[in-house]
Amino acid sequence: MKLNYKRTFLIGFAFFGILLLWQVYDSWCPTFLTDIFARRMYGLSSAELKAGDPGKILNVQWIVGIIMACDNLAALILLPIFGNLSDRTKTPIGKRMPYILTGTFVAAVAFPFIPLFFHRNNIVGMVIMMAIVLMFMMMYRNPAVALMPDITPKPLRAKANGIINIMGYLGGAFATVLGIFLVLSSYINAPDAARNVWTIELPFIIASVLMVISALVLFFTVKENKIAEEIREDMELGEQMAAVETPIDDDKPMSRANRNMLLAILGAEFLWFMSDNALGTYIGNYVIYYLNSVSSATMILTILGGLASVIGFATAGSIADKIGRKWTISCGLGCTFLGLVVMCFVHPTHALAAGGSYGFGEYTFPKLLFAVWVIKGFGMALVHNCSFPMVVELCSSKKIGKFTGFYYTASMSAQTITPVLLGLVLNATMAWRALPVYAAILTALSFTVFTALVKNIKTKKVENVHGLEALGGED
Repeated sequence: MKLNYKRTFLIGFAFFGILLLWQVYDSWCPTFLTDIFARRMYGLSSAELKAGDPGKILNVQWIVGIIMACDNLAALILLPIFGNLSDRTKTPIGKRMPYILTGTFVAAVAFPFIPLFFHRNNIVGMVIMMAIVLMFMMMYRNPAVALMPDITPKPLRAKANGIINIMGYLGGAFATVLGIFLVLSSYINAPDAARNVWTIELPFIIASVLMVISALVLFFTVKENKIAEEIREDMELGEQMAAVETPIDDDKPMSRANRNMLLAILGAEFLWFMSDNALGTYIGNYVIYYLNSVSSATMILTILGGLASVIGFATAGSIADKIGRKWTISCGLGCTFLGLVVMCFVHPTHALAAGGSYGFGEYTFPKLLFAVWVIKGFGMALVHNCSFPMVVELCSSKKIGKFTGFYYTASMSAQTITPVLLGLVLNATMAWRALPVYAAILTALSFTVFTALVKNIKTKKVENVHGLEALGGED
C-alpha cells in the first residue's frame, strides 16, 4: 500500500481554491463591516472616524460579529445537507464533482461584488453577496474535503491530509501576498474622495479567477469513478487497518466506544475552532485599531504563520506514525496555548513622532507577535492535519460525506458563536487585549477535553514505499 502523491497533490487544488477565497474573505470583510457600520452609526468621514474615540470602533464589533456569524449559521445548516447528498449522488463525473463545480462558479461570480457594494456604501447588497458566497462555498467545501478520504486508504490519510493542506496554504499565501501589495488600510484611512475601488476589488477578482482555474484542474485530472474502481482493494485493506476500537459495520449501529471517541473529538474541535476563528476574524481590526499598524502587517503575520503551518503539515503525518494522532494533536494544542499566552503581553510599540506626539501610523509593529504566529501556525497545523482523518476513520467509505458534515458541524458551530461572543466581550471590556485571553482560555479547555477523553489508537503499520517509487502509481 502506498500513497499516490501525484493524485493527492491534484486533489489539493480543491483546498487551494478554498483557502484562497477564505483568506481574502477573512482578511478584508470584518474591516469592511467595521468601517461601514461605524460610519452609519456615527455619521463620520474616514478622517473623522480615525481621529475620533477608538471606543467607537469597539462599539460596533458585536454587530460585525453577528454578521460574520449569520453566514456561518447558514453554513452550519448546509454542510451536513451537502455531505449527505453527495454520499448518495451518482453521476458520470462522480459523486462529489457536480457540487464542487457548481459551488465554485457561483461563489466566484458573486465574490467581487462584496467590495463593490462596500465601495458604494451599500450594506444590504454587501451582506447579501457575502451570504451567497458562503452558501455556495459550503456546497463546494464538504464534497471537496470528502474527496481525499474517498480515494485514500485509512492508514495513509494523515499524510495525504498534510499534502492537500499544504496546497491549501499555498492558496492562502497567494491571497496574503496580494494583500501586502494592495493594502486595505490605505483604502480605509484615505479621505472619502480618494478611495480607489480597485485597491479593494483586485484581490477579490484574482481570487475568483484562480478558484475557477483550480476547480477546472481538479475536474480534468481527477476522475472520481475511475480512481474508485482502481483502488477498491486498497480501500478494503485500509478498512481492516483502521485506528478504531471496534470494526466499522454499516449494517450495525455505531459502537459505543467509537461513538464516544467521535463525540470527544468533535467537542474538542468545537473549542479549538472557537479560539482559532476568533483570531482569524478579529486580527485585522486588532492590528489596525489596537496596534495602530497598517494592514500589510496582518498579511506578513499570515505568511509567517502559513510557512510554519506548511512545516507542521509536512511533518504531522510522520509524527503521528510515531506517537499517534492523539498526542500529535495534543502537542499542537500545547504549542498554540503557549503562543497565545505570549500574545497576552503584546502591546503597541510606540515610535516617537515629530513634536513628541504619538499618532496613527507612527507605531512600530511589535516583533513578538511574529513569533507568536509562527508557534500558533505550527501548532494548529498538527491539530488540523490529524483531526479530520480521526473523524472519517470512524466511518466506512459509504458515509464519508456524512462524517465530513459532522466535522464541519462542529467547526462551523464554533465559527457561528465565537464572532458574536467575542464581539460582546470586546464591547463589555472595551479592550482589544481581551482577544488573546479569550483565545488562550478556549485552547486550554480544548487541550483538556481532548487529552482526557480521546484514546490514542495507533494505525496498524503499513509498509510504505520510499524514494522515486513513491512518486509512481496509477493516475
